[in-house]
Amino acid sequence: MNVLVVGNGGREHALAWKLAQSPRVETVFVAPGNAGTATDAVNVDISATDIPAVVKFAKDNDVGLTVVGPEAPLVAGMVDALQDAGLRAFGPSKAAAELEGSKVFCKNLLRNADVPSADYRVFRDAESATHYLTERDDDPVVVKADGLAAGKGVIVCSNRAEALIAVDRIAGSKEFGEAGNQLVIEERLVGQEASVLAITDGRTLITLPAAQDHKPAYDGDQGPNTGGMGAYCPTPLVTDDMLAGVEESVLVPTIHQMKRSRKPFRGVLYAGLMLTKGGAKVLEYNVRFGDPECQPLLMRLKTDLLDVLEAAVDGRLDEVGDLEWDPRPAVCVVMASEGYPGSYEKGYPIRGLSEAAALEDVKVFHAGTSIVDGQVVNTGGRVLGVTALGDTVAKAKLLAYQAVKCIRWEGAWCRKDIADKAISAG
Repeated sequence: MNVLVVGNGGREHALAWKLAQSPRVETVFVAPGNAGTATDAVNVDISATDIPAVVKFAKDNDVGLTVVGPEAPLVAGMVDALQDAGLRAFGPSKAAAELEGSKVFCKNLLRNADVPSADYRVFRDAESATHYLTERDDDPVVVKADGLAAGKGVIVCSNRAEALIAVDRIAGSKEFGEAGNQLVIEERLVGQEASVLAITDGRTLITLPAAQDHKPAYDGDQGPNTGGMGAYCPTPLVTDDMLAGVEESVLVPTIHQMKRSRKPFRGVLYAGLMLTKGGAKVLEYNVRFGDPECQPLLMRLKTDLLDVLEAAVDGRLDEVGDLEWDPRPAVCVVMASEGYPGSYEKGYPIRGLSEAAALEDVKVFHAGTSIVDGQVVNTGGRVLGVTALGDTVAKAKLLAYQAVKCIRWEGAWCRKDIADKAISAG
């Protein structure tokens, strides 16, 4: 079977790499891909958001399954378009993808499904949000743009002054464009964050081992939010009992509520959770594999990924049974361009990739890279996801950073404390 992965990030490199391991897969195409997918698969020069071109390519190249990686084409309805053309696609419909595409829709659905989450208010303009903030107590809040903002439309505020600036950025000066046409202000929850992902066909749910992402740019969770500076899996912060509780009180009610809303959900349901003293509460939903959580998850997965994704598409996930995992934890460290998550310079040659790849139990997943004149160069903010397996989280971390040390380009940087929360908890 030919498989097409849509996207060009670290998540898509991990998906292509894992799908290529299936004995049933002939060719894995990636549209548009990056320098890493050029090695592990076949890149296709089609934008991840060009729905007609993706549909045409899938038809012309006998693609048996298309896996849509990023949120933007899902929210735009790529899966619907593929299915309308008689093609099989893994991911939610346009209607179901609203769970990530609109923070307002998500918060309202959580309330209706009685899923634990932060208290919130919705605003349509900067004036009413500003009025609300000046009238209430000066407590920490989180201000969110309603629409997609590439992981940067959520601003965590310690006080009213910061919240007023956030409102102006989102709804006043429209820093994130139309994503700021509505905004959500919610109470700031306190605790550790964790990511729980589940694959579902709308009836059956397979919950994956919990992971922990590191969103803030700098060590000690300081600095602005990013798309994610690293992740590890599994996390000891989520016990088996807690995971079962999340399934029962978060994931299952959400799937039921989506069905009741006539937006049945198929694909990956990703719950971003805050582990508070009062239990796990949903911060947000994503409707696809997390990036960088996907990299350590797939590094550990031993079951044939194609079998699982196909079963989800065909509505027979109940036939799959328990997934098989490498018992060793995996740690992914994101190497970024200088200046990220702000503006950054592109086009610097990356050295040391083959030395890093030569290390046992290490895989370097590419994100913001491309090949120019035969050299791999940085073309994005998050450039590489250096991922390693180890007998313990500490050993996996050590090996990942060993690989990071092999790799150099001008302005390269990373957080130095990925997975430390697991090590201190252990």
